[in-house]
Amino acid sequence: MGGMKILLRNPKRELEVAGPLRVQALLAKLDLKREAVLVIVDGTLVTGDTVVAHSSEVEIRPVVSGGAVAQ
Repeated sequence: MGGMKILLRNPKRELEVAGPLRVQALLAKLDLKREAVLVIVDGTLVTGDTVVAHSSEVEIRPVVSGGAVAQ
């Protein structure tokens, strides 16, 4: 088939999606919220309006936030 190689974390899985697509459209296709994930295309963190090429490798990681523990 060929296409963008998508690596999703938590749970870890891989799939392919036809492109090119904007990051926002890709996330909508995968039913993911933009605010909840980081999108890394070919090793570079990108914004939602970035167009992802058909041959790109995309990693999608959940946003993890934390804070100091009050003592």
